[in-house]
Formats: sequence, structure tokens, C-alpha cells
Amino acid sequence: REFVHEAEADVYRCPEGQALTYATTDRNGYRHYKSDPSICRDCPLLASCTSNAKAVRTITRHVWADHRERADRLRLTPKGKAIYRRRKETVERSFADAKQLHGHRYARFRRLWKVRVQCLLAAAAQNIKKIALALTKAPQTAAA
Repeated sequence: REFVHEAEADVYRCPEGQALTYATTDRNGYRHYKSDPSICRDCPLLASCTSNAKAVRTITRHVWADHRERADRLRLTPKGKAIYRRRKETVERSFADAKQLHGHRYARFRRLWKVRVQCLLAAAAQNIKKIALALTKAPQTAAA
């Protein structure tokens, strides 16, 4: 068994059922949950749980982890899988074309604004190509 996060109580439960309580949040957005060393010292799973000399187990969880888990659950549904199959054919293809055909493999310039201009010009070129392709496929109407 693993450590289980209980969102409503904002604690983690260890395999033995003990709570790891919230201690602090670091500057990178990770919440730290720590065990009670007075309980952990006598635990039969201590050796497999932590190698900390003070018998403290720390678990970190990002503040956005709930949203990530929700997105993962949605992505793994049949509808989510269909959307990601479609994305592979459209969005990712566009990035691949930009990389292969429009110079996005390397930045030609230095300075953020110059690279931004390079990206915008490449995107404009891609869009012009799409428009030209759409115009050639458009049905021709006969002049009356």
C-alpha cells in the first residue's frame, strides 16, 4: 500500500494509518507533509518507510496536484482519448511543421523580442500556407 492523500482533512495517511500533517509550503509551490517521529519510531514499517535518523517521513505535493489529477482522469476517459488522438493529428503536427520547415529548431537571433518576431513570422507563414491550401481546395463557381 502507498500513502494516500485525504483532501478534506489535508493529510496523508501512511500504510499503517497514521497521519502526516501539513507543515509548510515552499517557494516552488510544494506543500510538505511530515510524520510524527514519536509514532514512527515504534512503527514496524519504519525501515521501509524512511531512512531519516529522526524517524520523520516527509511527502511533498504540489498545490496544483488536484487539478493535474483531475486532468489525468479526464484524459483517460474514452472521450479524452479521442480528443488526444485528434490533437496528435492537428496541434502537434503544426508544431512539428514549425520545427522542421520554419526554423523553430534553433533561434536565429538573440534577445527575447527578436526571437518573438521570428516565431510570429513563422506562424504567419504557416497561416498563409493554410489559406493558400484552402483556396485551392475551395469549389470554383462558374461565372454567369
